[in-house]
Amino acid sequence: MSQRIIRIVDLGKKYIIRHQLRERYSTLRDVMARKALNIGKKLFYPSQKSQSDQTREEIWALKDISFDVNQGEVIGIIGRNGSGKSTLLKIMSRITEPTTGCVYIKGRVASLLEVGTGFHPELTGRENVYLNGAILGMSRKEINRKFDEIVNFAEIEKFLDTPVKRYSSGMYVRLAFAVAAHLEPEILVVDEVLAVGDLKFQSKCLGKMQEIANYGRTVFLVSHNMGAISSLCTKAVLLKNGQLAEVGQTDDVIRAYLSEGNSGFSSLLDHPGRANGLKPRLMSIEIVSCDGIVHGVVTCGSSCEIVMKLSEPISASAEFSIGIYDSLGSPISHLNTYFSVMNEESGIMENEVRCHIRSLPLAAGVYSLNLAYTSGGTILDHVTGGAALEVVESDYLGSGKLPPRKYGSVILMHHWTRRAIE
Repeated sequence: MSQRIIRIVDLGKKYIIRHQLRERYSTLRDVMARKALNIGKKLFYPSQKSQSDQTREEIWALKDISFDVNQGEVIGIIGRNGSGKSTLLKIMSRITEPTTGCVYIKGRVASLLEVGTGFHPELTGRENVYLNGAILGMSRKEINRKFDEIVNFAEIEKFLDTPVKRYSSGMYVRLAFAVAAHLEPEILVVDEVLAVGDLKFQSKCLGKMQEIANYGRTVFLVSHNMGAISSLCTKAVLLKNGQLAEVGQTDDVIRAYLSEGNSGFSSLLDHPGRANGLKPRLMSIEIVSCDGIVHGVVTCGSSCEIVMKLSEPISASAEFSIGIYDSLGSPISHLNTYFSVMNEESGIMENEVRCHIRSLPLAAGVYSLNLAYTSGGTILDHVTGGAALEVVESDYLGSGKLPPRKYGSVILMHHWTRRAIE
């Protein structure tokens, strides 16, 4: 049984934000008159409290967070911007003190929260390895022993004696991660800084974190890359508005994160995924399940309809396409009127086009839909991530079980025949 190495109990962090009540710009005369008035009030009315020109607002970045972490687990912290992910890591790294609750940690913590933290810009890469290593708790003897490994991992041999102020952001993060990763901590805490590196280095970092976990150490990773979270993490934590929304198996938590607010209807009028310069012609999209209800959840193997409503009449040359992508951004299927048949139906309501799917052969998970509307070879509208389609498990194959998601996103209806040799 794994040993509990971290215990977080009723953790909360509160910040005070002050808003100016007066106008942002004032003349010198206004400032002098206000100061004179305040001085007069203090002289003649010392007991009267002066009115503040600021209003005070309390913001809870974290509130009532509680969960345990066992030794050797790789924990993914996910959530939308402002949900409290970085604040949680800063408290764990003892950079920020909590307002309420506490964190019990057993072991040495190495943190990589911001690019270049602990680096001096005027010092060389070599000197910063020793400086940053000392800040993280490594002895000089330990740094000497691992120095060559750190430099080789960071791939900066050529610039080792160059001041780091001349490094690119990618070189910064490579060196910073290399030092933190070779600390041999019991707990490694990594924020979204890996997004700075190139794909090759990101893959190298993920491999290093997996290696650290294989040695029985614990890793905390904050990332918006669901592919990295899914492939690396054994457990995930979902934060929403500073509160713990879900904690558990990685795939379940990712599914909950991606399907947040998925009602099956999405307005496309002001959608941020629309290609630049295109006028909104696709107004909305609906996902209608086999029971005729509009919601974004469809069972594996069941029928459904994807309904797109337009702001203009549909011409005879119009073409529509729907691209289905998994949570890692990999294409799964492409539905297009060019390859299929589009029948015409008369209607008195809005102009709409419906894509009928007889049997959806997708494994359980959340999928993203990219939408396109063209006419005569001209793209009239294109929206990336126009809607989220959530697929849940069912007895699609009639055997009471389905293949795990790791074997692929598409489940084909099939059966087997065994013939004995005579």
